[in-house]
Amino acid sequence: MTAFRVRAAYRYVLHRITEHPDTDTMFEAECLWCNWAAAPSTDSASVDVECMGHAGLSRHKSFRRIRTSFAVVVRS
Repeated sequence: MTAFRVRAAYRYVLHRITEHPDTDTMFEAECLWCNWAAAPSTDSASVDVECMGHAGLSRHKSFRRIRTSFAVVVRS
């Protein structure tokens, strides 16, 4: 029986995760008291204004804010 010698070489490449350059970040919000939801937008301030308007009309003060973006892993 012949003994085999195993040689291993490990190469490490640094990577980072970043937002995909060809996509927009979307902002949304949902009321935690009713089924109201703000219209999705690429502008976070407009979603916040909609939440404040809903809070003023309904006295609902709690919202789930959602920020959606797409990511890609690239070599550093």
